[in-house]
Amino acid sequence: MTTLTRRSLTTGLAAGALGLALPARAGTPRRGGTLTMVIQPEPPTLVSLTHTAGPTTRVSPKVTEGLLSFDLDFRPRPQLATAWEVSGDGLRYRFSLRRGVTWHDGQPFTAADVAHSIRLLKEHHPRGRGTLAGVVDVLTPDPHTAEIVLSRPAPYLLAALTASETPIVPKHRYDGDVLGSPNGKAPVGTGPFVFKEWVQGSHILYERNPNYWDPGKPYLDRIVVRFIADANARAVALETGEVLYAPDTPVPLAQLDALKANPALRIETRGYDYQPIVYRLEFNLANPYFKHLAVRQAVAHAVDRSAINRLVFYGYSRDAPSAISPALKAFHDPDAPKHPFDPKRAEALLDEAGFPRGADGVRFRVHHDYMPYSEAYQQLGNYTRQALAKIGIGVTLRAQDVPTWFRRTYTDRAFDVMSNGMSHSFDPTVGVQRLYWSKNFRPGVPFTNGSGYSNPEVDRLLEAAAVETDQARRREHFFAVQGHVGRDLPDVNLVTGANLTILNRRVANHPTTIDGPSDTFADVWLEA
Repeated sequence: MTTLTRRSLTTGLAAGALGLALPARAGTPRRGGTLTMVIQPEPPTLVSLTHTAGPTTRVSPKVTEGLLSFDLDFRPRPQLATAWEVSGDGLRYRFSLRRGVTWHDGQPFTAADVAHSIRLLKEHHPRGRGTLAGVVDVLTPDPHTAEIVLSRPAPYLLAALTASETPIVPKHRYDGDVLGSPNGKAPVGTGPFVFKEWVQGSHILYERNPNYWDPGKPYLDRIVVRFIADANARAVALETGEVLYAPDTPVPLAQLDALKANPALRIETRGYDYQPIVYRLEFNLANPYFKHLAVRQAVAHAVDRSAINRLVFYGYSRDAPSAISPALKAFHDPDAPKHPFDPKRAEALLDEAGFPRGADGVRFRVHHDYMPYSEAYQQLGNYTRQALAKIGIGVTLRAQDVPTWFRRTYTDRAFDVMSNGMSHSFDPTVGVQRLYWSKNFRPGVPFTNGSGYSNPEVDRLLEAAAVETDQARRREHFFAVQGHVGRDLPDVNLVTGANLTILNRRVANHPTTIDGPSDTFADVWLEA
């Protein structure tokens, strides 16, 4: 076995947090107090074992920990694992587990819990089915050692072992029906906070774990997680101090200037690079217009990312023109093919493609189905409609509820172009491959290869990168993927970022991890 050093892991993972990895807030930790936070919508379950809903990933780690955590520079830190080794062939991952840890119900934490959790995640976790697909066994030579055995290398595996992505659950709570286990509604974990109650439609209450393995922590007495459906009510709760912490852009971006003026509040953009979101236009390549590369190129030249950043995201986004987010610094190619804002070039391409303007100035008309998740998507749709109208493409926006959008776009494929936001996750194999791999063209399954894109060379490169243990070669594969996708244009990647946390200035020492809102909060305290 070869010890995987911190330095080598940093090389192999996406390092850096948008250049914002600043030191955590200085000061002496203060014990006591209640952190009131708000998430929206209410989570469907409180453990991220079988569900990847954003709200679930925010609350689950407060109770249910992972093997590792990662700082703001994506360097690993021990959690339930104190040390780890990876074999030279990348097929065995050996973890030394923390001793003296107990579950909240008093049962001892052992390697059997780790092995059972990995097996459950492989079968039931939406991303774990892919991330852990190569796992053939989890060995437990003693109660404090777990060894994951793979059939093929998985160079992204360590990055997946956070509390929110790969939670370690108590085996004795999941011996029967996994989906129906009461642990999803009343979780037992090893974390710094103990679950007390979930009043659906109102709140979740967590209290300090007096037997936490890290002596003296957590600093907080309790966390109250509230559900406030109305964005204006969330803003008022933040302004009055009724709520101290609100992640995931809890209010419309247009309201941020007013909140910034409140001296009791601060805006935090760090802590979101573990799941960086890229906003994009995705073409239906079977459409009679968008099947033409020149038409797709024209659309790419018609959109102005600086205008999108300013008008749609109020300056809280940045350009993301390639197939891999710039937040994944180890794999993002800044020199990938670009299509800069150039309406004249767009007009010429459409003329050359045989789509002249008609008497009414319109070349052709299409529908744009925007993701119905927030008003930002509607604003992005409005911007796109205006931008394409300037080059003679008539766009009709379609507003619909989420189930209808899923059915129209991914099941019926009755769309021309859609806009969506896709997480590129902590590694391109996990978050990006699904969007461009022809084998992931799966009508009926959301957030897959919606365009119907197929390029055999891209397939080969993605498949090679998924098992390549040499990080330099893996980087080359992903650079080549970005080149092909940038030339083929099954989609137009626009901007990334735009996610932020609003928190009271009393909230200290946050964020310290790359998945900030999904941290355990063991290190957070409240200033007097």
